[in-house]
Amino acid sequence: MKRHFLAILLTLFWVSELQAQTPTEFFSRGLQKSKTNDYKGALADFSQVISMTPENPQAYYNRGLCKALLDDHPGAIQDYDRAISLKANYYDALLARGDSRYKQNEYQAALNDLNKAVEMDATDSRAYLNRGMIRSKLEYYQAAIQDFTNVIELQPENIQAYYARGLCKNRLGEYQAALKDLTHVSQLNSRLPQVYLARAFTYTKLSNPKAAVADYNTAITLDPENVDSYCQRGFGKYQVYDYKGALADFEKALSMDPENAMAFYGRGLAKTRTGASKEAIEDLTRAIEVDNVLEAKPVYGGAISKNVLDNLRNAIVDNSRMQEFSNERAEAYEVRGMSKYKMGDARAAILDLSKAIELNPIYPEAYFHRALARSALNEQAGAIQDCSNAIRFNATYAEAYYLRGLIRHSQGDESQGCMDLSRASELGYKAAAPARKQYCK
Repeated sequence: MKRHFLAILLTLFWVSELQAQTPTEFFSRGLQKSKTNDYKGALADFSQVISMTPENPQAYYNRGLCKALLDDHPGAIQDYDRAISLKANYYDALLARGDSRYKQNEYQAALNDLNKAVEMDATDSRAYLNRGMIRSKLEYYQAAIQDFTNVIELQPENIQAYYARGLCKNRLGEYQAALKDLTHVSQLNSRLPQVYLARAFTYTKLSNPKAAVADYNTAITLDPENVDSYCQRGFGKYQVYDYKGALADFEKALSMDPENAMAFYGRGLAKTRTGASKEAIEDLTRAIEVDNVLEAKPVYGGAISKNVLDNLRNAIVDNSRMQEFSNERAEAYEVRGMSKYKMGDARAAILDLSKAIELNPIYPEAYFHRALARSALNEQAGAIQDCSNAIRFNATYAEAYYLRGLIRHSQGDESQGCMDLSRASELGYKAAAPARKQYCK
């Protein structure tokens, strides 16, 4: 009985204490809890303020911040809406609502908030930075770059602005300018792996795979658990002809993520260069399958006989560059097709190469490689058309001119054939000059 009476007294004391606290005291306590990352406790205090003073815009704003920090962005947006309705032109609430809308992928609504914020205060770097992020998501890259430039003018050492501007410049293909921004970020802070990954991509686009590999090395040192870093370094090593090193990176990536389609593609690509064609086909098949959402025989009448054509075609050196692995997996079909062709199965190769073209109709390498396979099956008209398509999408495709020239010559069209061989020679394909000299008068 005594213990029960004591519990009643304690309850009455707590209630009286609660009633004695003012909205200001609850608000102050909420702020203190926020500073110690006790967002749930702070949220409860701000809710208490709202229950006592329901027209308090600051309480709604601060409760919205707590909800946002607890990843309740829909709830946060509701509180910001209420704060703005109670206090016209509530700048901080407008900024915060834009941020939560951005994180809810409501990009256009977020952009509207940030546009208004910039109109209200053109000297606040936060508004430009947030608007730049939103514009980047909407792929308004030039406008985003201008926002990030405004941030840098207001805060010359703002790392986030330099980094984001560098990414936008990459998107626009302004690789030298992107390199300058990303290098500046690395000088301001050398411990950010994402910066080295972004700069490695830039180096790759600038045809400097050696520098890209060096940046991937640094990124992996800083973050050894990033699977994508190993994949991308593998592609970089492939481009500097370090096929064993590339294989090791793709193996590492697959040990970390056994269903990584890009790693299967890269390992298959590397295996084609080490002579393991059968294993390459298995890897490329996995690259295609893992989580994928996606004959007349003419008579030879020209100076170049069928046997000569076969020999010349089979001696073609394939200098096509590695293709980036896309969501459609066209590249994996293309490489698998070439592996099948090298193993002597031209018909199976054509099926894969046709699938690659279906997925990416402007893929010059796929057209050229299908031309090789079609020519091997004596489907010369189709091979000529494929060479023409390869040239259509890559006007400097020397090997395609060379092959088309050989086939045209073998078909009796010596004039056009010799013109193609001449063009291939001009473009630097070494086998074209001796062929033109021997077969063209």
